[in-house]
Amino acid sequence: MQKILVANRGEIAMRVMRTAKEMGIKTVAVYSEADRNMPFVRYADEAVCIGPALSSQSYLRAEKIIEVAKQTGADAIHPGYGFLSENASFSRAVSDAGLIFIGPSAHSIEVMGSKIGAKQAAKKFNVPMVPGTEEPLKDVDEARRIAQSIGYPILVKASAGGGGKGMRVVNSDNEFEEQIRAAKSEALNSFGSDDVFIEKYVGAPRHIEIQLMGDQHGNYVYLFERECSIQRRHQKLIEEAPSSCLTPDIRKAMGECAIAAARSCNYYGAGTVEFLVDEDLNFYFLEMNTRLQVEHCVTEMITGIDLVKEQINVARGNKLSFTQDDLTINGHAIELRVCTEDPLNNFLPDTGRLEMYKPPKGPGIRIDDAYEEGMDIPIFYDPMIAKLIAYAATREEAIERLCRAIDEYYIKGIKTTLHFGKWAVRTEQFRSGNFDTKFIDKFFRPELLQDTTPDGTEIAAILAAHVWEKNRKQDTAVTTNGTISKWKMNRS
Repeated sequence: MQKILVANRGEIAMRVMRTAKEMGIKTVAVYSEADRNMPFVRYADEAVCIGPALSSQSYLRAEKIIEVAKQTGADAIHPGYGFLSENASFSRAVSDAGLIFIGPSAHSIEVMGSKIGAKQAAKKFNVPMVPGTEEPLKDVDEARRIAQSIGYPILVKASAGGGGKGMRVVNSDNEFEEQIRAAKSEALNSFGSDDVFIEKYVGAPRHIEIQLMGDQHGNYVYLFERECSIQRRHQKLIEEAPSSCLTPDIRKAMGECAIAAARSCNYYGAGTVEFLVDEDLNFYFLEMNTRLQVEHCVTEMITGIDLVKEQINVARGNKLSFTQDDLTINGHAIELRVCTEDPLNNFLPDTGRLEMYKPPKGPGIRIDDAYEEGMDIPIFYDPMIAKLIAYAATREEAIERLCRAIDEYYIKGIKTTLHFGKWAVRTEQFRSGNFDTKFIDKFFRPELLQDTTPDGTEIAAILAAHVWEKNRKQDTAVTTNGTISKWKMNRS
């Protein structure tokens, strides 16, 4: 494998390319017209525009992406996450074109891509399940009888769903039919399928996932867990590893269940099995993500394993470079997704120009980002512009390090989730580990951010220092006779 095409954008494209460069592998970027000036486009060895800004006309054009891979002589395609990463047809088309898909087989994606199919496969290996249906609901009356037997509240979920779409909580028999129809309609519009199923609604669960790796020789390992319970609209905002609530025995049991789920579909590559965990620490299979996760960084920090490197080596046909016995948890890592959203306005997405962008530095801080100062944030893609990861020896130290980094993360021109993150990790509920997926609903109110948002004096000081530094750099580019240096002219 000498050259990889990265079929994605932003920070994950940069993340994959950096590991590829360390491995001596050339990279090809594909980009939309809106992303022409993005850092990942410049970073790649080659870059090809594949269409207009809309994802449907660029990053979701499977045939075009494969065509570019062939034209540039790429051996393999890494899909990142989102877009085509969990598209079985794309995985199959890549293989049929004689290229390597850096991910699982089309068969594994198909099995685990259907929430119903995934439950059926995992159940055969005695993975614990939330009570519910195993087949798509066809008849509303029959579905109502099943709901009554399970007991309200129940959750209606799109089989092909994700990101909270096609999902409805039903609290009583009176609203059952209305919510079923609404879920089916949203599922059809979002995923092209109106298949839904129902399961018992676990009202205040924790969302904990297990990272696993498998190779094409039947070897599997689990790389411990990630706590992902701080969410808004069923989408994660803060993740950490390890979880503050699991015991070693429960961690081991969940890890073994995750591997069983992977074995059920002959999985290889990086994957994540997600579980719901109730207040008694009973855990239930939720779904499997057949790709690298956004939050893989915290796992890398506590294990020292480069998951992208392992993905590439597995795709090459190599065995895993480590065993379960080689893995230990070292320290604690917390990740905050820096999204262009306004926490003061129900996390409404924001767009605009990054007038100032100065990420933090220092011990234990990792920034996976996608933009630079002066760039515009487009409306066409996910609002996440960066991931801020803090690592330390203990959870308490990681929390304080994250807060320090948030204070040093200067962004002007766009609203972000930074100060929400600082407020969240400093709450008593987060520090004690006593929280669940309803954390924001239960505890967050916009006015609580007043203590974590910089006041006007601090912002003015930051801007003044920024302007001074910019002017100083310009002054140093002027030679002693008053003419502008060639270096300065080339930078303009």
